[in-house]
Amino acid sequence: MIELARALAHGELEVVGRLPDASNVALLCEVLVAGERRRCIYKPTAGERPLWDFPGAVLAGREVLAAEVARCFGWSLVPETVWRDDGPAGSGMCQEWVAQEGDGPVGVFPVGDVPDGWREVAEGSGRGGRPVVLAHADEADLQRMVALDLVLNNGDRKGGHVLRRADGRVVGVDHGVSFHTELKLRTVLWGWAGEPMPDWLLAELRAGVDAVHEALPTGPAGLSAAEVRAARRRLEGLVRSRRFPLPGGQWPSLPWPPM
Repeated sequence: MIELARALAHGELEVVGRLPDASNVALLCEVLVAGERRRCIYKPTAGERPLWDFPGAVLAGREVLAAEVARCFGWSLVPETVWRDDGPAGSGMCQEWVAQEGDGPVGVFPVGDVPDGWREVAEGSGRGGRPVVLAHADEADLQRMVALDLVLNNGDRKGGHVLRRADGRVVGVDHGVSFHTELKLRTVLWGWAGEPMPDWLLAELRAGVDAVHEALPTGPAGLSAAEVRAARRRLEGLVRSRRFPLPGGQWPSLPWPPM
């Protein structure tokens, strides 16, 4: 992973395409890692669209910081993500490319067809008005992701942002819209809402508190002092509550579109 991180940060990027559905510029690139061409995603700050509720040119840095926060807990929930001072379009973030292998851990199913053991989140209407159910798998790494998203205050955890690697591990991508001072958690992972967190997850959270406090003010994310304080309060409040978060009433709880 060290060699991968070094290549992402300093290797020569060859742009091979652009993700057409991305709201900001996201370039699919290749970089040489240990003699092998590996794919990665490069998001330059110059390609970020202004947002009404975030300062300009900060999303790429927040993606890097999200990966660092996950590592503070010992979680490999975010693909290798680094900051680049240079690139084909200037400074920005570069992230290991992860392709979805098989069925993902989040899905939309006809009523009555949700896989056994999955957590149902919401009902809605599919094509032609057919009733459908949004649901996700019941897995430990998704429970970790719920906790991570609350700490990050992730405003855009769509189902398509939760991927399964070839080895079965789950990772999350697209963490730029994070770390706001106002609670803006929007996610499809509400299957445990309000339930007690397992002891093992609480232990992992407690073990990472000091590391997160040290990591939050650093890096290229450009967090304000208020954003740092808010992130620390969210983490400490989660540990005290010992429960998975509930949807709030001040902000839509599901991203749109969910998938």
